[in-house]
Amino acid sequence: MNLRPFRHIERRNSKVINVGEVKVGGDNPISVQSMTNTLTTDTKLTIEQINKICEEGADLVRVSCPDTSSTKALKEITKHSQVPIIADIHFHYKRAIEAAENGAKCLRINPGNIGDEKKIHEVLSAAKNNNCSIRIGVNAGSLEKDILEKYKEPCPEALVESAERNIKILEDKDFFNFKISVKSSDVFLSIASYRLLSKKCNYPLHLGITEAGAFIPGSIKSSIGLGALLLEGIGDTIRVSLSDDPIQEVKIGNEILKSLNLRNRGVKIIACPTCARQAFQVIDTVKILEEKLSHIKTPLTLSIIGCVVNGPGEAAQTDIGITGGGKGNHMLYLNGIQAHKITDSEIIPKIVKLVEKKASEIENNK
Repeated sequence: MNLRPFRHIERRNSKVINVGEVKVGGDNPISVQSMTNTLTTDTKLTIEQINKICEEGADLVRVSCPDTSSTKALKEITKHSQVPIIADIHFHYKRAIEAAENGAKCLRINPGNIGDEKKIHEVLSAAKNNNCSIRIGVNAGSLEKDILEKYKEPCPEALVESAERNIKILEDKDFFNFKISVKSSDVFLSIASYRLLSKKCNYPLHLGITEAGAFIPGSIKSSIGLGALLLEGIGDTIRVSLSDDPIQEVKIGNEILKSLNLRNRGVKIIACPTCARQAFQVIDTVKILEEKLSHIKTPLTLSIIGCVVNGPGEAAQTDIGITGGGKGNHMLYLNGIQAHKITDSEIIPKIVKLVEKKASEIENNK
């Protein structure tokens, strides 16, 4: 029996597909992805950015392939990538074929935009022959003309009809290794579209609020939109789309999953917002600890609370905790139990040492 049933999320029973070595769907971990913003033809810079994105915790990375020079560059890029590469293709079917042949493990396309049946068949043949999956990427900003005329404006029914049309194209060609997205920059439209689509098919869904904006508003929009769907068990892979460094997208994506206990990676810090009661500088302490503990990938919890009002209660629920006390003496908690007092100057070095030790113990006991 689950001791905390209110925390349980019943995930949608979706089909499992392969994106290279990453399994997407079913009860597999929800994967986090981002996209490079370098020129794909600059292979050195693109590979460097991909590796930085991976180090932050991305499982998949998407790369734009608008021309032959870009798809040619994929051959070198995929050799040096730590994770499967998704090729972003929009209109020309030959770019999709080239990307599959040059190492991409997924093609982000709209089959309806690719062209006639012969061209679609060639793309799917290339995908099959190279163990390459596909993402049907429906977007409210680029719906098919006839669907837009039918519904007058982007709406959930319009996005889902576009998705179903493209699903049929692939199914009719006996191609089933694909996932789907129905994105919009509007949170309400995105949520409603994904809810509707989740009831109409069992393919894995890639979640995202497209063109969410700058770091703060984009992170908030994405957290609301993706969080609402993930709480309902909808979603198998996610991207937080920000007008910012792709590394920030991965950070926010992982934090969303971490906050819902859907995937835990690294240290989860519980910290108070501070007030006049704080017995040490909580904000500065948290900022320093976030940086000093960023190398820890093992899931564990840490509470940093400035006073005794909520400190002991929070510390009782975390692996390591610190609660502010009087006269520069603060209480350290280990596994929810009081350990001993520490001074202001001891807080950061002591906690870093304890977290590293705890992470090592967890890894050694696996």
